[in-house]
Amino acid sequence: MKLHHAAATLITLSLFLLPSTTTAHNITGILAKYPDFSNFNNYLTATLLSPEIQRRDTITVCAIDNAAMDRFLSNDLTLGAIKNVLSLHILLDFFDAEKLLLLPNGTAQSPTLSPPPASVQITNLNGGNVAFSPKDAPAATFVKSVEAMPHNLSVIQISSALFVSPEARAAVPAPAPAPSEANLTAAMSAHGCSVFAALLVSSVEAEQAFEANNVTGLTVFCPVDEAMIGFIPIFENLTDDGKEALLEYHGIGFYASFSGLRSSNGETSTLATDGATKQFRLNVVNDGDDVTIKTPMVTAKIVGTVLDKDPVAIFQLDKVLMPLEVFRSPALAPSPATGDYSHPVSDAPAESPADGFRRKSNGAAARLISDGVILSLGLVFILLQF
Repeated sequence: MKLHHAAATLITLSLFLLPSTTTAHNITGILAKYPDFSNFNNYLTATLLSPEIQRRDTITVCAIDNAAMDRFLSNDLTLGAIKNVLSLHILLDFFDAEKLLLLPNGTAQSPTLSPPPASVQITNLNGGNVAFSPKDAPAATFVKSVEAMPHNLSVIQISSALFVSPEARAAVPAPAPAPSEANLTAAMSAHGCSVFAALLVSSVEAEQAFEANNVTGLTVFCPVDEAMIGFIPIFENLTDDGKEALLEYHGIGFYASFSGLRSSNGETSTLATDGATKQFRLNVVNDGDDVTIKTPMVTAKIVGTVLDKDPVAIFQLDKVLMPLEVFRSPALAPSPATGDYSHPVSDAPAESPADGFRRKSNGAAARLISDGVILSLGLVFILLQF
């Protein structure tokens, strides 16, 4: 009996020591070894597709080189539209060069990460070529195998983006948004973010940036009224460009569900991001059921959901997101008389923006706070009339 017990113990230990069959696919690390795919790699990160790839056991990534990516990006698409196209490049099956050339009956259909889900038709052509074509889109062809980990991950290169031309898209009417999605500010106002909504309406450019992504995909992080009221003295003393940038900093140009945010960690662009730079970016960090949005100046927590239905998600934050680019730029930041906010505050502990502002002891700051309280009460009174 003792021998049997010892044998059982050894078998049990051996099972724990066996390597896991689940492979984490660090797609950004793999593509980083190939400079020709740097643009494609950057957009996998910016659209939060990288963590989606990483958590899948079996997947094929159809990468395109920088030249093909540049042709695709010349269509001047929103980040949400770019995510939708790149999602078609993520096949939920394993296809390496050998499997592509030996397709049963010369054809296969693969689901992708693109909803509802969309699929891609794979077809063997004359001369050994292989075509990839989603519905209503021109075909791209297989170029070469980049890396493969049978039978979990395959990275291949295709000739062009799986993309319907703007002319073809224009011929297909876009679906009408649901009533709850049609008016973003009304939804925010009805769920504890009325001050942020009012400020958004007051900035034509910022409101247009949000509305432009309302159908293709949008995620909004709206600070609750308590946080915004304390922040108004700072906001009112920003330049017009600074106000616009700060408001747009609270939006992402694609739909990210709460479950998606909760399973992702990483940096992403915002509506304020300049396409030519990496400015105005956020870090999404999850800890169990909690999701926080980190910037160099503040860490805010998602405390509620206003709307979470593709293509729009709106989440409540307990703090205002303060972009470092605004408060360190003399062209955007408050004037020196309002307090010194033109210098970076990275590595500072997370705190309420209003708390940091009130610690300024000079008389100008004290007067500004007093004026801001009056302005805040007036704004709340006006909002209550509606």
